[in-house]
Amino acid sequence: MRCAVVKRTTKETDIDIALTIEGAGKSTIDTGVPFLDHMLTLFASHGCFDLEVKCRGDVEVDYHHSVEDIGIALGDAFSKALGDKRGIKRYGDTILPMDESLILTAIDLSGRTYLSCCLRIPAERVGDFDTELVSEFFWGFVRSCPSSLHIKKLSGKNSHHIIEGAFKSFARTMREACSIDETRKDSVPSTKGVL
Repeated sequence: MRCAVVKRTTKETDIDIALTIEGAGKSTIDTGVPFLDHMLTLFASHGCFDLEVKCRGDVEVDYHHSVEDIGIALGDAFSKALGDKRGIKRYGDTILPMDESLILTAIDLSGRTYLSCCLRIPAERVGDFDTELVSEFFWGFVRSCPSSLHIKKLSGKNSHHIIEGAFKSFARTMREACSIDETRKDSVPSTKGVL
């Protein structure tokens, strides 16, 4: 069972995360950012990860620090749970429809950091959530779980559906990339021998 517990404390946020990759999609999420709570609940459910997230952040200023730092802490949890990445498939991709929206997500758990987030979200806010923070979350993730992540909107005009589709698609893509390749379960999926 691949699990990790992460605590991240800064002057702006205090975050506790518990992750089980081989989970059942159970989650307890309390970030102080209601829309992000919803997205992380979807992420856990659609990726079949067990996930607990607790964040106490300076949300009275804005949501930026909490959203970015949760991305960092979640990436750190995956990085720790995957260890040397022995046996993983490494790559994952998903094309996910969310009503009128269609989202493409692909990842390489390569050990190298890159993000292409081309969601072109029409609205600046969904409720009280600044939509520009979606890319900040994913940047935080790839910085602490070094990977090449591409998320692209193929169609869609509803900002909520685009973001929801991105988190669901990201979940399915991570599930695939983290899964064990039974034909190579004792080796690291790289000609270099390390990721």
